[in-house]
Amino acid sequence: MSRPGARALAAAIIDLDGTLVDTIGDFAEALNRTLVELALPPIERPAVEVRVGKGSEHLIRSVLAHVGAPPDLYERAWSAYQRHYQAINGAHADVYEGARDTLAALRGRGLRLACLTNKPTAFARPLLQAKGLLAYFDQVFGGDAFERKKPDPLPILRTCEALGSAPRETLVIGDSSNDAQAARAAGCPVWLVTFGYNHGEPVRAVPADGHFNSWADLCSALRAPSRAGNP
Repeated sequence: MSRPGARALAAAIIDLDGTLVDTIGDFAEALNRTLVELALPPIERPAVEVRVGKGSEHLIRSVLAHVGAPPDLYERAWSAYQRHYQAINGAHADVYEGARDTLAALRGRGLRLACLTNKPTAFARPLLQAKGLLAYFDQVFGGDAFERKKPDPLPILRTCEALGSAPRETLVIGDSSNDAQAARAAGCPVWLVTFGYNHGEPVRAVPADGHFNSWADLCSALRAPSRAGNP
C-alpha cells in the first residue's frame, strides 16, 4: 500500500479516543457510576472497550443491554452518564506515548490539524485541554458537530472544508474501522494505530494506507515519505 508523504499533505484529521488518548478508564468510571445510580450491576473494562467508538448514545444503549437493563431506562442513564463523565473527564485517561511529539512534528511541517471524534464536543475539548493537546489543533469537532457520525464520510468532508484542504491531501489518523471507512469514502488517505480499540476486532484486518504499532513508528513514516508497505 502506498503512503502519503508529508510533502504531499496539507492537513491531518486525528481521532481522539484510542488514538491520541487512552480513555477506557474514563468510560468505565463514568459508566459504573451511572450503573450504581440506577441500581444496576457493574461492567468490566474489557466489556467497555469493545463498545466505545460509535458515540455516547450507542455506548449507553449497548451497556444497558449488556447488564440486562430495560430499554426504558435509557433517558435516565443518558442524563446520569453525562453528569458523571463531565465530573471525571480525563481523570482516568492517559495520552499515548509519542503522541505529543508527533503532533508537534506535524505542526512543524506546516500541516493544519483537526481532532475529529465521535465523543461529544463538550467532552472532547476539555479533555484535549486537560491533557495539553488542544493548542495543536486548528479545529475540534465532536460527534454532535454534524448531522452524522463516523463511519459516515460527512464529518471528514466537513472537517476538510473547515481546514481548507482537499481530501486527497488530508491524512486521517485513527484506531478503528470507523475512521478507515469514513476516510476511504471521503477520498482521504488513512493510517491506523494498532493500540486502540476498534470494537474489539484486530485493526490490521481493516484496509488502510498504513498500520502503526506506536506514535514513534508513525512519526518515522512521516520522515520517510517515499517508503511503501506496513511496519
